[in-house]
Amino acid sequence: MDAEYQDKEKDFLKQGLAAAWPICMGYMPIGMALGVLAQKAGLSVFEMALMSVIVFAGSAQFICVSMLVSGAASIPIIITTFVVNLRHVLLSSSLAKHLDSMSLKGLALYAYGVTDESFGVNYTRFIEGGWTPKKALVVNHASNLCWILCTIAGAWFGELIPQGAFGIDYALIAMFIGLLIFQIRGLIYVASAVIAGLAASVMHLYTEGNMYVIVGAMTGATVCLALRRTAFFKKFEKAREEKT
Repeated sequence: MDAEYQDKEKDFLKQGLAAAWPICMGYMPIGMALGVLAQKAGLSVFEMALMSVIVFAGSAQFICVSMLVSGAASIPIIITTFVVNLRHVLLSSSLAKHLDSMSLKGLALYAYGVTDESFGVNYTRFIEGGWTPKKALVVNHASNLCWILCTIAGAWFGELIPQGAFGIDYALIAMFIGLLIFQIRGLIYVASAVIAGLAASVMHLYTEGNMYVIVGAMTGATVCLALRRTAFFKKFEKAREEKT
């Protein structure tokens, strides 16, 4: 009985780490890039580590560092990063039904580790089936640990790495493109991505701040939800199912 239990424990750790390693590989250049930028902005290694532990949100941390460089005050930085991270409300709500077996403490621990990347991996695995909250928790916090270590390394070796070297400034964009590709499983997903991108681009041109991220995502999701209920789309989906 004990041996069987230990095998199950090892199994969820093994599967969680196997799902997390692509995220960790992507975090390496991005975390290093953030660490380098933070070092150039005047942050110490300890301050970089503290930011990664407390905030743990790549895009928000990049924004925070860039605002520090521009001399922004603390209140605008806090408000901006809060608004950017509001998308986590949408991410968490999508996962809620898969985590109803977790305790309040477990949910708090899980919520701390939610990022765009871990959400993408866990959501896909939950939809495919056979995924558990324990495995999802391993994905979150293996990625978390990797991110913290990589940002520390970037800040530590920042003096030796020129800003923009090796294309590290593009690493975050590349990761989001990769996540998007893996989420596309049909025409409606393509339409949602295109509409969200267009809406966000238009909002970015005519508004200030970072609300365009949230507005774009909600526009894409809302329009495509409406499209899925139209007779034309239902007919298209039925024809596609018959072909497959």
